[in-house]
Amino acid sequence: MAIGTKTPAKAKGAAGKITDREFDQIRKLVYDNFGINLTDQKKTLVVGRLQKVLRERNFSSFQDYFSWLTSDRSCEGLEELANRISTNHTFFNREKAHFEFFQQTVLPELQANRQKLNQTEMRIWCAGCSSGEEPYTLMMLMMEHFGGNLAKWNPILLATDLSATALKTAMQATYPADKVAELPPNLKSKYFTKQKDGSMLVKDEVRKRIFFRRHNLMDATFPFKKPFDTVFCRNVMIYFDRATRNVLVGKYHKHTTPGGYLFIGHSETLGRDDTPYNYVMPAVYKK
Repeated sequence: MAIGTKTPAKAKGAAGKITDREFDQIRKLVYDNFGINLTDQKKTLVVGRLQKVLRERNFSSFQDYFSWLTSDRSCEGLEELANRISTNHTFFNREKAHFEFFQQTVLPELQANRQKLNQTEMRIWCAGCSSGEEPYTLMMLMMEHFGGNLAKWNPILLATDLSATALKTAMQATYPADKVAELPPNLKSKYFTKQKDGSMLVKDEVRKRIFFRRHNLMDATFPFKKPFDTVFCRNVMIYFDRATRNVLVGKYHKHTTPGGYLFIGHSETLGRDDTPYNYVMPAVYKK
């Protein structure tokens, strides 16, 4: 079926239904490409999120949609599928104990280590950065910690996500006031500009220090030439099965400096026998 052709009225109604076979096809496609494990309980969610795509692209069924996805060489459809399936609910200072630990323990350790080695560069990676709240918070904390010596320590913060839509929001750096509500007042007043509509814009001095890139965590290898001192991958692996999670954690470990940290979400767990990292505290591990 050609994209853009008019769908008969009867077919439009059928687009809202998905057969078990169609769901299995889409589930396998999502798993193979993004590592996300869609259980049977997610069938209603999948239909709800993809119905609009079928209507906009004039597909009469999920089978037609799947056939297009697997033949589309531009990968436009897969990128759109990733944006629809991904959940990007977050806010500033979410799971604040992590940010306190980062500021009070990780940064002083990094600074002391770099002084001992007579080095300066620090590398932080937010894997699954969603709409940007996490990396912006981390950069604000680094700016607070290092103050006027920030440039000397050269912190490099890479923020990646599968969703191009989420990354676009992150780079725009404008957030509803309720998304910023959990931040300490001094950070809100120092690093944000309140807009006429009440939204909050992250100041350029913070934005320019973060590198936002699209990256699929399911890539067989990661393209990084240097390891990271800290990796944040919070509330991402909850969508992966155990095998996928273990492989990913292994790749993180490979790209973490000795003594470096891995942060995961509080709703996630790593079995003691499944991870090469050492447990530090809930959802925090160290190489």
